[in-house]
Amino acid sequence: MKQLHSKIVLIFVTALLLYSCNAVKRVPQDKYLLIENEINVDGEVIKDTYIYDQLSQRPNTRVLGIPFSLHIYNFAKKDPDSTFQDWLKKKPKREERLTRKLSEKQLYELEQSYIGINNWIKKIGEAPVVIDDAKLEKSRRRLERYYRRRGWFNTQASFSVNGDSSQRAKVSYKVVRNQPYIIDSIKAQISSPVVDSLFQLTKQQSFIVEGEQYNAENFENEIDRLTLQFRNSGLYDFDTEYVTFEGDTVETDHKALITYVIPDRTITTPDSTYTEPFKSYDVNKVRIVTDYRYALRNSQFSDSLNFDDFELYSFEGLDYKPKAITDAISITPGEVFRDVDRSLTYNQISDLNVFRYPTIEYSPDPDDPEGNGLIANILLTPLKKYNLDLNFDASTSTVQEFGVAFRTTFSIRNVFKGAETLELSARGSLGSSQDAADADRSFFNISDVGGNAALQFPRILFPLNTDRIIPKYMSPKTRISTGVGFQNNIGLDRQNLNLAFNYQWKPTPTKSWNLSLADIQYVRNLNTSNFFNVYRSSFDIVNDIATSSGYMFEDTESEALGIPEEIDQFLIDALGDNPDGLTFTDDNLEELASVDERRDRLSEDNLIFSSSVTWIRDSREDTYDLSFSRWRLKLESAGNFLSLLTNLADTDIAEDGNRKALGVEFSQYVKTEIDFIRHWEINQNAVFAVHGFGGIAIPYGNSNSIPFIRSYFAGGANDNRGWRPFDLGPGSSGSRLDFNEANFKLAFNAEYRFTLLGALKGALFVDAGNIWNVLDSQEDEAFRFSGLSDLGELAVASGFGIRYDFGFFVLRFDTGFKTHNPARPLGDRWFKEYNFANAVFNIGVNYPF
Repeated sequence: MKQLHSKIVLIFVTALLLYSCNAVKRVPQDKYLLIENEINVDGEVIKDTYIYDQLSQRPNTRVLGIPFSLHIYNFAKKDPDSTFQDWLKKKPKREERLTRKLSEKQLYELEQSYIGINNWIKKIGEAPVVIDDAKLEKSRRRLERYYRRRGWFNTQASFSVNGDSSQRAKVSYKVVRNQPYIIDSIKAQISSPVVDSLFQLTKQQSFIVEGEQYNAENFENEIDRLTLQFRNSGLYDFDTEYVTFEGDTVETDHKALITYVIPDRTITTPDSTYTEPFKSYDVNKVRIVTDYRYALRNSQFSDSLNFDDFELYSFEGLDYKPKAITDAISITPGEVFRDVDRSLTYNQISDLNVFRYPTIEYSPDPDDPEGNGLIANILLTPLKKYNLDLNFDASTSTVQEFGVAFRTTFSIRNVFKGAETLELSARGSLGSSQDAADADRSFFNISDVGGNAALQFPRILFPLNTDRIIPKYMSPKTRISTGVGFQNNIGLDRQNLNLAFNYQWKPTPTKSWNLSLADIQYVRNLNTSNFFNVYRSSFDIVNDIATSSGYMFEDTESEALGIPEEIDQFLIDALGDNPDGLTFTDDNLEELASVDERRDRLSEDNLIFSSSVTWIRDSREDTYDLSFSRWRLKLESAGNFLSLLTNLADTDIAEDGNRKALGVEFSQYVKTEIDFIRHWEINQNAVFAVHGFGGIAIPYGNSNSIPFIRSYFAGGANDNRGWRPFDLGPGSSGSRLDFNEANFKLAFNAEYRFTLLGALKGALFVDAGNIWNVLDSQEDEAFRFSGLSDLGELAVASGFGIRYDFGFFVLRFDTGFKTHNPARPLGDRWFKEYNFANAVFNIGVNYPF
């Protein structure tokens, strides 16, 4: 029955494609479908996508060479209303019979549904690109304009249409550029002395250079450069329209003689228009309204004060410390007018997160005797003091069959009247898992509840003044947070306590720093005896070795070690004196020691006192920027402060020789990470993205391994998609354990993303990576990274994905195939599990990188 169903589906899909595969079925009889553009420049065919973007008509979108979107469009009826009426009237009594059976209203709704479905099919599809003579001519002119703007003033372009009997055609564009023009000399004709003086200061930075080929883009950049310079040097009245150029190319032997022309300022009054030289302005006063609303615009202020020469006003009483406001304002009384100060003030006020986007206006100072003073008026509208967010979520994963979760955050702005923000959050989740120990468990048998409190200050909290190192234009912040959590979702009843103190600032719009002075985490496991119930792979390893060693089980029927007493005693005996004289191989003992060490590490309490610094460079300008790069570098160090403190205090020493703090062996390690992302926009419908990650955490001093919560794992929807989370590595070990983790990781990803139909996107990807143990207590060579030869253990996955772009998020379905599996024997690793039976299906939100 299943095979019959599959055949029916296959026949239906094949029939659909055959029906709609006539790509020219919607092309008028005397017209051609555009299938290819070709641009020949000076006798050479070019492939530059930017030049092809100048064309007004481009072929229909293709995926793997097939115009699926066009076929979808062709599947719809051309005139669905007429088609429905023709069908309705094809048989004399059909309309009468349907009206009697459905009623006139229902028949009308049936017709509208038919029309709506066909219109929807057209919408998600793509209409055929029919060659249009007017658009061809427009493309020809745009090609000429493109090259003329780059110095080939005598460019000539033409086109030809090469059609065939199947109504398909290729359009060939021929471009002859001829000799380009070179900038020969540059002069300046500037009327205002102050403008000329500023021009002379920076003319060496000009985008227009003698001897270079003419390029209109350089002239546009030069206009922007001069306008920016002048408006940041006091010329409040200056704008781009005042900068023009005159070019002489008549009988100059393809040389361009360029003259800057910057006239005096033009002033228009109701009675006349006249000119006068530009002059430099100073900001005499900065007036700040801290609670502006449009409804109060004509009301009288109830409160005002002067702070550091800033004038602050309020309608309903000043509710902010003056310094908190003025620290976010770069426009300074008594300084020369600079347009950049207004831009910085916009950003810094917005970063406070207590006001809406501000209004900043300048007006002449009527009290200035020389007439070159300005008043900056800054209108601030407060956001709501209190804000409540509540989110619910449902999920499933390899660890959790089903789970529901909530998170709520209550925010209080301007807590201490210094633009601080306090966030109080609570979270909770309930889930169902097969990994829980109780056989008589209820459906919801795992939980995670917790709460956090975070206080953010819009400045650096430090005993010394840091303004010279981190000035206010960098939007410095100090964040203090604490949180608690109570989990039984891994069966060990884990409790967490977190404390953090960090600084954040942005030196430029693309670069940011995060300095964490203290990040303290305490993890306590209350139910450590449950370890082998939770980590069943570890239990199976020990139980199998017990069986092969001749061990006499207490439960002779099940031949399974009892948890926890029997299995604990077995490990003590096997790794100790072996009083029962059981038979173990060296590999058996090594494996038992590894399991015992892992149990100790995963069930021990952790105290982590770390500091870290993170640098991020992100060139992405906005969400529509599809060509960008992002770097993230992080260095973390843990345990050094506690090591010094416990040595000075001579605290307790554990059996293994490690120091304790607050009764817990603290972790000591150094960790570094590098993360890189690069996106290239291939065309308006395709993006190529790559990602690389490398991270290593090295234990030393008081530790011989990395805490589980600070280690690396591999696999999953945002990593190597041919393996499930925690299911890859370490090295070539073959994922022996329930949760595989290590302290060294490499990950590389490449993905080609393309549009299928409108918001429906597709992707082809290749992922490579693995985790290893290095410089820690792990001795099994299959787990360890011992040299460059171990790079041959990089796991490779490849596959495809389907995504739907909802605008504010992307829902993602990816299928990954194991292409190179390092867990298999050498020589048998490539494409041995490349099939749907071994495929991994991933569901994710937004793109993986």
